[in-house]
Amino acid sequence: MVETQASEIKQWMVDNEITSVQIQTTNLDGTFIGKTLSCEKFLGRLEQGYPFADIVFGNDLGNFPVLGLAFPSWRGEMDDIFLRPDLNTLCVWRPGVAAVIGDFWTQDGEPVSVCPRNLLRKVTAQAAELGFGVKGAIEIEATIFEESVQTARAKGYQGLTPLGGTAGSAYVLGKSTDWREYLEAVEQRLRSVGIAWEAWNDEAAAGQVEINVAVGDVVDVADRWARTRQIMREVAYELGRTVTFMAKWSDAWGQASHVNLSLTDAEGNAFYSPDGASEVMEHFIGGVMAAMAGTTSIALPFITSYRRLIPLEGPPTTVTWGHHNKTTAVRAITGHPAYSRIEYRLPGSDSNVYLVAAAVAGAGLYGVINHVQPPEPLAGLAWCRPESTGVELLPTTITEAAAALEADKVLPEVLGEEFVRYWLGTRRWEWLAFHTMGGGDPDTGLTAWESARYFELV
Repeated sequence: MVETQASEIKQWMVDNEITSVQIQTTNLDGTFIGKTLSCEKFLGRLEQGYPFADIVFGNDLGNFPVLGLAFPSWRGEMDDIFLRPDLNTLCVWRPGVAAVIGDFWTQDGEPVSVCPRNLLRKVTAQAAELGFGVKGAIEIEATIFEESVQTARAKGYQGLTPLGGTAGSAYVLGKSTDWREYLEAVEQRLRSVGIAWEAWNDEAAAGQVEINVAVGDVVDVADRWARTRQIMREVAYELGRTVTFMAKWSDAWGQASHVNLSLTDAEGNAFYSPDGASEVMEHFIGGVMAAMAGTTSIALPFITSYRRLIPLEGPPTTVTWGHHNKTTAVRAITGHPAYSRIEYRLPGSDSNVYLVAAAVAGAGLYGVINHVQPPEPLAGLAWCRPESTGVELLPTTITEAAAALEADKVLPEVLGEEFVRYWLGTRRWEWLAFHTMGGGDPDTGLTAWESARYFELV
């Protein structure tokens, strides 16, 4: 079977004049990582996978080893773990270069427990056992700047000029030519790679854009999310621009990555009911709400992520859901046989969508399995509510969110205790790094340490 696959891929490479292959994946922090291989090397290890040192999940964004936590069995002294390619993702990345996305496995042939794509595939496999498919769609927000990345680095990522003008206002079509030049080049690259997208528009802040990745099977959509962000970077660099996905790169409006999810069954959209939310949808929301405080740690992974949580600026700040309510953390869209879904509005643009989708879909399935009833939906504004209303606030710091995840009972069952323990260790390390290496104070404005750490890598 492998020999037949290799023969077919080799012919595909010849037909497409491929001279090298880029193998792609993300680390825990959502950074797009990989290697470039010769065609011979790629074809020779299709079954075994390609070795990476385990520090891909063991170093932080400053390239320091993450310490102070128990190492799982797959962590050693830079032991090899293996990226196995998902050949369904093979494509021509650019002329002469192919690309393929993969998952990490141990030397013993077990999936690496903290591999983001593995975790999402684990959740979708559970859904399939229950008779469901998991559909998703992603909204990607980013800010593009006139300066090249080299200039941005030289300026410490400060004082940059947003592309397309300095006035911030959503949905404006009267943008300068350089704005359209950049986004039309992104469009062209997305089409060439076969990534389905639905729309793009400028967002609330100057230089800010939202690109909507089209609905599909959630693993495929997460793959498109990862590749779309990489394409946005590559196009920016080619045009002498730069782009960031930081949740809050300045005092301007923050940036999100809303995740839309639904379940399908033999009848179609399992969330649809002529009367509104189906029973499946209600129980799904029940599970999502039960795990929401803990999921915050995954949806808001960095120090800067929490700077975005400003009432009335758009992000949710309360543990709430509502029907068609964009001020709540979960917006339930109902009444349509195709579009009934939930929109999970908490994640920052710096989150790893594989992990967010795994946590939210997994918690939702937990709710379906256990018939978890959601709290009452919130009508009206979810921001700035008096404490007397009893509405719970979301965690507001990386350590508060870690504590909420540690207390959570749903996510260890959904994602595995090993992942949850390891993730908690990495987030507490991030807090420690900020306070020891960054000299930071979360109550002050954005620090140079945050910009240097997050601007290019999240």
